[in-house]
Amino acid sequence: MRKNIIAGNWKMNKDLNEAKELIKGIRKGVKKKKVGKNKRVIIAPSFVNLNTAVKRTKKSVVEVAAQNIHEEVNGAYTGEVAANMLTGIGVELVIIGHSERRTYFGETNEVLAKKVDTALRNKLEVIFCFGEQLSDRKSEKHFEVVESQLKESLFHLPKEDYSKIVLAYEPVWAIGTGETATPEQAQDMHAFIRGVLEKQYDKEMADGVSILYGGSVKPANAKEIFSKPDVDGGLIGGASLKKDDFLAIVEAV
Repeated sequence: MRKNIIAGNWKMNKDLNEAKELIKGIRKGVKKKKVGKNKRVIIAPSFVNLNTAVKRTKKSVVEVAAQNIHEEVNGAYTGEVAANMLTGIGVELVIIGHSERRTYFGETNEVLAKKVDTALRNKLEVIFCFGEQLSDRKSEKHFEVVESQLKESLFHLPKEDYSKIVLAYEPVWAIGTGETATPEQAQDMHAFIRGVLEKQYDKEMADGVSILYGGSVKPANAKEIFSKPDVDGGLIGGASLKKDDFLAIVEAV
């Protein structure tokens, strides 16, 4: 049975002291709310704060993810981070394919496929991000674009590997553009994604994969979005940087 997941992507925010304070607040809040076995809470600080995050979430239900990895095992890649560097400090998850990595750093579906393979070989669970741009939505190519992203980056994998993959749909057109995605639009896409998985693999596999929504989730809209049958939680950006907002979203799923 798939789990409900709230994952907070801190992006390039929070210095060490700020990170410590936020982790402390999230830990206390999650403990107070008594998160059950069918719910996961994940935070993704910057690379420099991962070691601290791992240490400060021990004996807690809060899990720690990295925001990216390099596709190669090691080598002359100045400024990059290898998968075994993450597992070496106790990190067990990694975000791959975030829209900002695709847009600002030119990461292609082919590169992301290699990153997924590297992560899985190194026993890292993957939160795989994908989603269409505003131009794709307006030209009604959104379903086509999303299916292509999944096929080119993930469909070389055997279905058994999906036990270590969480999908995160990001409607890029609804993030900071003034456009708004409705809960119904989220559900339509999530149902489509599950159908694509079923067509490629089978229904049991498709029903077992958690699919998160990453389109500007806030405390005010979280409950309605998460009430949709194919939405299994959220990949949270800005709201994950505020303890009370993040905990309210955790409570909503």
